[in-house]
Amino acid sequence: MLVIHHPDQALHDPAEVFRTGRFIAQPDRAERYRIFLDVVRRGRHEIVEAPLDRGSAITEIHDPAYVEFLRGVYARWRQHPDYGPVAIPNVHPTHRMHRKPTELLGEFGWYSNSTSCPIVEGTWPTVFASAQVAVHGADRLSRSSGPVYALCRPPGHHAYPDLMTGVCFLNNAAIAAHQLTKRFGKVAIVDIDVHHGNGTQFIFWERSDVLVCSIHIDPNLSAPYYAGHADEVGAGAGLNLNFNQPLGLATPDGPWLAAIDAALARVRDFAAEALVVSLGFDAGEHDPSNAFKITDSGFSEAGRRLAELGRPTLLVQEGGYLSPALGGNLDSFLEGIAGGG
Repeated sequence: MLVIHHPDQALHDPAEVFRTGRFIAQPDRAERYRIFLDVVRRGRHEIVEAPLDRGSAITEIHDPAYVEFLRGVYARWRQHPDYGPVAIPNVHPTHRMHRKPTELLGEFGWYSNSTSCPIVEGTWPTVFASAQVAVHGADRLSRSSGPVYALCRPPGHHAYPDLMTGVCFLNNAAIAAHQLTKRFGKVAIVDIDVHHGNGTQFIFWERSDVLVCSIHIDPNLSAPYYAGHADEVGAGAGLNLNFNQPLGLATPDGPWLAAIDAALARVRDFAAEALVVSLGFDAGEHDPSNAFKITDSGFSEAGRRLAELGRPTLLVQEGGYLSPALGGNLDSFLEGIAGGG
């Protein structure tokens, strides 16, 4: 399998985030990138470093002002000697507030709705590289004979066009899917991360050329909370092209795989010509998210079923956090998708 990555993806590595009234270990550490890269190296996959030359692809999905903010926010932050070493906002607008301020803290809160996206000196090069990995993966899929794995880190499926949230800054899967529509026309996204891909849903909500299917924990029970219900089906030209399947806590392999089958049936009905898989391993039984109970066998079977769809497939890495099982989750999935075509 062709694997795309870039070493800059390890530059962003804040150790903690503020949640539940305290500082806790940051779930998205750079070590995730190194674990995934080690797995594909041991598997003797073809590994390619993405060129960092397609910045324009990012602003085809994301607001250019937001992208410029991300690029420069840390330098602006460091101009304040009384601010801490990690940039993070402490104010956020609600649905009652509709004007973006220009002062740093106010603007920062406008572009961030949580404390889960701390920014350090290496954040912009990392998120830019992660998006470029997805873009190059889409480019290479157009001429690849098999699946392409875009080893993206940090993940992206929570990011909106102008909003960072849930450790996501740029929506890698959406950026890649948009590029693929130029070659393939109709594209489907199947998101198997344990959390709903709320940013991806928002981006394609009214588009007729991208089907979005998400299999995730019930948003009444876990983040991102405010999206991901089954009755959210798209609007306008995208009506009935958004398919959410929220599942309960501790969902095991069987119901999870049945939900994947239901998503793939939608993909076939939509007649998608290419597939993007938002590939999260935080559904795993040993993941610190502690939401689902998917085994290595379940991930392998998911890969096999996705491959049986027979469409050009781009895998875009989303979640899956540090545990002794993380590398094995990826290894099992790749074995399944390699054997299912």
